[in-house]
Amino acid sequence: MCLRSVVLQLDEHGNCKALVNLISQRIRESFCDRISFAEYMELALYHPQYGYYATAPSKIGAQGDFFTSPHLGSEFGELIAEQLLQMWQLLERPRPFTVVEMGAGQGLLASDILNYLAHHAPDLFKGLDYRIVERAPALIAEQQHQLKPLQQRGVQIQWGDLSAIAPESITGCFLSNELVDALPVHQVIVESGRLQEVYVTLAEPAVADRPFTEVSGELSTPQLAEYFKQLGIDLTAPRYPDHYQTEVNLAALEWMAAVASRLQRGYVLTIDYGYSSDRYYNPVRSQGTLQCYYQHRHHSDPYRYVGQQDITAHVDFTALQKQGERWGLDTLGFTKQGLFLMALGLGDRIAALSQSTATDAKTIQDILFRRDALQRLVDPTGLGNFGVLIQSKGVPTDQLLQGLAGERL
Repeated sequence: MCLRSVVLQLDEHGNCKALVNLISQRIRESFCDRISFAEYMELALYHPQYGYYATAPSKIGAQGDFFTSPHLGSEFGELIAEQLLQMWQLLERPRPFTVVEMGAGQGLLASDILNYLAHHAPDLFKGLDYRIVERAPALIAEQQHQLKPLQQRGVQIQWGDLSAIAPESITGCFLSNELVDALPVHQVIVESGRLQEVYVTLAEPAVADRPFTEVSGELSTPQLAEYFKQLGIDLTAPRYPDHYQTEVNLAALEWMAAVASRLQRGYVLTIDYGYSSDRYYNPVRSQGTLQCYYQHRHHSDPYRYVGQQDITAHVDFTALQKQGERWGLDTLGFTKQGLFLMALGLGDRIAALSQSTATDAKTIQDILFRRDALQRLVDPTGLGNFGVLIQSKGVPTDQLLQGLAGERL
């Protein structure tokens, strides 16, 4: 296993040597000595031994490559729990009420949700079925460690694959926070008025710190052209410049179809950073949205620090919405995280902190730290600008969810 603490298995440029060798072999064995960028991203992130998420727990958080909303405190999860509570009530209090969290990171969000419901919604908590869908064994181990105190108190938490959930078997909510952005994407490029795909091949001559490079060719699947046809977008139109490059997340469509087919009655709550299709594929955004995160720095080169950096792409929320509708989901609303959390009561929490009468230095410092964390959750230039898409099945669409009270379409 290429653990980040085993320095000898990393080359002098920070690449995981075993993963570079594995990808190189895959390229040599493939047609035309190239693989799609989606396949490369899949290996770089999710290879069970050498991929980034194989040992990701040590790289997530304030001291790692990136952090997520739950790292700023329990309030994010507590407000999500408030929304889950209302969903349970609108579904007429089913037992069990199943929450399927997909891509649960280090288990912080699950811990915050469960602890809050245990104290503030005991009736829901007693009938709660909490399931986690996670691919990376290292993250599963971290989640089980994080949630062990709850399990010792008798809370039932299950781990499994999405494919193991029976069709139309879930009454409750499918929940994800910063999952879709990490699904492998295809890359496409416009060349001389034609839509081509970006492939990954070996760098020749070999460059030690960047062992792979890109070439273009015919589309690997007709689904890529169909993707843009469904959205009504023509990248070969004159308004798009030559060499316009962007991403297509076919895996996100497969994921949404799988989720929708397994929901009998309830909700799908998706939180991530991204845009509507017209903004995502704006001609001005000519280099796409792909970003890499390494030691809290971000850049756009996915061929450095192979296996050692996170690779993400923004989410096309229009595509998710349309795919959900094709699979029987109703779109209840799309808003921003800042508006969503404020509608669920974050503003009241910030105001309560501002009204504190504390006089000792430590308490004041703690209050200021907590208030800063809450404000970062709604910062319109950061986390507050994340998208929140809520879809449903078998639920009256005229029942307004609290988190969508400040909805921005």
